[in-house]
Amino acid sequence: MPGLRKILIANRGEIACRIQRTAQALGYRTVAVFSNADADALHVQLADEAVNIGPAPVQQSYLNIPAILDAARRTGADAIHPGYGFLSENAGFARACQDAGITFIGPSPDAIELMGSKRLSKLAMLDAGVPCIKGYQGEEQDDATLSREAARIGYPLMIKASAGGGGRGMRLVHQANDLLEQLRTARSEALHGFGSDELILEQALIDPRHVEVQLFGDQHGNLIYLGERDCSIQRRHQKVIEEAPCPVMNVELRQAMGEAALKAGRAVNYVGAGTVEFLLDARGQFYFLEMNTRLQVEHPVTELITGLDLVAWQLHVAEGLPLPLRQEQVQLSGHAMEVRLYAEDPAHGFLPQTGRITAWEPALQSGVRIDHGLIEGQTVSPFYDPMLGKIIAHGATREEARRKLLRAVQDSVLLGVQSNQRLLAGLLEHPQFISGEFSNGFIQTHFAEHPCLHAHVPSAEELAIAAALFYQASAQVHHAPLAGWRNNASVPLLYRIGLEDQDWPVELNAVPGEPYRLQVATTPFELKIIQCDGRWASLDINGIRQRHAYRLEAGQLWLFTRPGSVRLVDRTQALVSSQASVSSGTLKAPMDGAIVDVLVTEGSPVSKGQLLVVLEAMKMEHPLKSGIDGVLKRLQVRVGDQVKNRQILLEVE
Repeated sequence: MPGLRKILIANRGEIACRIQRTAQALGYRTVAVFSNADADALHVQLADEAVNIGPAPVQQSYLNIPAILDAARRTGADAIHPGYGFLSENAGFARACQDAGITFIGPSPDAIELMGSKRLSKLAMLDAGVPCIKGYQGEEQDDATLSREAARIGYPLMIKASAGGGGRGMRLVHQANDLLEQLRTARSEALHGFGSDELILEQALIDPRHVEVQLFGDQHGNLIYLGERDCSIQRRHQKVIEEAPCPVMNVELRQAMGEAALKAGRAVNYVGAGTVEFLLDARGQFYFLEMNTRLQVEHPVTELITGLDLVAWQLHVAEGLPLPLRQEQVQLSGHAMEVRLYAEDPAHGFLPQTGRITAWEPALQSGVRIDHGLIEGQTVSPFYDPMLGKIIAHGATREEARRKLLRAVQDSVLLGVQSNQRLLAGLLEHPQFISGEFSNGFIQTHFAEHPCLHAHVPSAEELAIAAALFYQASAQVHHAPLAGWRNNASVPLLYRIGLEDQDWPVELNAVPGEPYRLQVATTPFELKIIQCDGRWASLDINGIRQRHAYRLEAGQLWLFTRPGSVRLVDRTQALVSSQASVSSGTLKAPMDGAIVDVLVTEGSPVSKGQLLVVLEAMKMEHPLKSGIDGVLKRLQVRVGDQVKNRQILLEVE
C-alpha cells in the first residue's frame, strides 16, 4: 500500500493543531480547513495550506462534506484526519472519502455506523457478551412506548440521544412526571446536534465511576488495549478531569475490562484508535456505556503513561502498517492527569462565554504538556465548543502529577474571556479528589457551595492593585516631570472599582517618589509599582514583591488572579444608576447564540417558569423561561436568529 503524502485535517482548534504537530514531525504535508470565523486561527497559521470551507455555522463549514472533499481535491490531499467531534464519527463522511479515493484516518464506515448508534451498539454488545446496563433500545420511539419502558426499567433513568455524545441529548429523570418534558428537550437537542432524534433509555447508576479503555487495531487483525482512563469528574455529562491509570484499578479488573473492550472491538473488526467506555460501580462491577470510534479528547494521558504517540499510530495504521507492539509489550509508567480549560462561567450555571482573548501565556514546565489552539487577539465565538485547550501533567506518582497540574492551572495566564480555571484548581485541591475516592457525582456532591461556583468577589488586595494600575495609567498620560502631578496631592483620591453590578470604594494617596498608600475598607496597603509595561506589572505590596499579568483598556482592567482572572472597571466618574427591578418581564439572551425554538406568540398569556425560547450556543441548548406571570407584549426574535449576549428577546407585562 503506498504511503500517505498530504493530510487534510477536517477539524479546528486544539485537536487540529495537535494532529498537525505529529503529522509535520513525521514529514507529512498538512492542509487546514476553516470557516469565516476561524480565518486567523492558529490551526490555519500552522498548516502548509489552508482552505476556506464556508460561513461560521458548523452545518455550512465543518459539517459540509462536499466543501471538505473539494478542499482535499484542490490541494491534492490523499488522506483526511477527522480529529474528534464534527464528522469524526460520521459513517457517511467516511464512505464519501473512500468513494473519492481519499484515505479516511479512522475505522471502517460500518464500525462507525454501528457504534455511532447507542441503540444498535448496545444490541451488538449484548450479542458479544459485553456486560450492559438494563434499558430500552428498541425502534419504537413514541411517547407511549418510552413511558411504558421507563416504568419497566424504573427510576432514576437516563435518556440518551442514540447518535449523541458530549452530554448533548442526555437527561437524568428522577420521576415519571418529568419524563415527557425531558423527552422533548432531549429529542430537540439530539436532532439539532446530530440530525437524529432517536433515543434510548437506561437504568441510572447512581454515582458510578466512568472508566474507559483505549483500543487500537490494525488492518492485519491485531487488536490491543493501552490501559484505561478514569473520566469520572464531569459536569453536565461532560468530562472535566481525566487521569490514567484509574486510582482504584487493580491488575485483575484491568484485565477483565481490557478483555471486554477487545470483545467490543472484535465484534466490529475494529481498525484504528477507539475507546470503549464503561461505568464501574462500588462493587467492582462494570457495564458497557458506549464506544467512541475516534481519537478521544483525553488521549494525552494515555500517551504520557505509555510513551506512545497515538496520532502517529493512527497514521501508520492508515498506511497499512501493523501495530508496533503486542499486548504483552504494553508498559504503563507513572501517572498522568488532564484538565479541560473551558470558556464558561461556573458561577452562572457554566454558561459558555465569548469574547476576545487579550492574553494567553500557558505555564509550561517539566512534566507538563498544554494542547491548545489559542492565540492572543482571537475571538471566542458562540459557534463552536467552549473548550479552549487541555493542560496535562505526568509524574512518577498520582500525587506528583496532581501537584504539577495544579501549578500549571494556577499559572496559565488567560485574560479577556471568563474561564473555569478556579473550578479546576478547586477540584485538584479538594481532599476527596486527592484521596482518589470519587464518582460521577463528585462536583454536584462536593462543590454545591464551593466558592468557585459563586460569583468572584475581589479581595482587598486585588482592588488595591486595580486602583493603583488605573491611577498609574492616568498618570502616564503626561510626560515627566508632570506625570502623576496634582495640585492637591495631600488629599486622597477616591476610586470606585466595579465588578458586574457591585462597586467597592478604594482610597489612594499618591506622593511623588513614594509608594502609593491605599485603603480598602479597613485594610491599608503600601504599594510600589516597580515596573509595568501593559502586559505584566511587578509590584511591592506591603514589602512583598509580586508579579501580575494584566490588560488595561478604556477604563477596563483584566487582572490575572492565579488562578483565573477578574474584569474590573473604573467607575469613579460614572453616574450611580438604580438597579433594574427583579420582577422585570424583559428576557435577555444570557450569551451569544442562535434561537432554535420559540414556543410563544405575541399576546399569549405566560406563567412564571414557563418555557418561552430555546437558545443554542456552543453545541448545547439552553431553555429560557419566564420570570413572571403576564402577557407576552413584544417578541423580538424568531427561529434561526443569531443573538448577542444581553440582547432583548421578548417582554412580558
